[in-house]
Amino acid sequence: MSNNRLPQEEQRRVAGLLGLAFDADDGHKRITRGKNFLLAGGSDETHGMMRETIVKVNEELDARGLDLADVTPDELRDLLNDAQP
Repeated sequence: MSNNRLPQEEQRRVAGLLGLAFDADDGHKRITRGKNFLLAGGSDETHGMMRETIVKVNEELDARGLDLADVTPDELRDLLNDAQP
């Protein structure tokens, strides 16, 4: 074990989602951070939709006993589609 690398079985994947929106015209800078996400920008409505979506995704992951790093891109896409308001 050289160069401070963990053995393969001890390595842990890390995942996060970044949501960006550019439709704000009211001068507000909206940022929301959570366990595995960062949302930035958007109008009040758009930012709220992004926040509601990621909260639902996280609730579903918790219900399944999974972390974001545990799901495939296809599973994540399905979770996001199902969670959209």
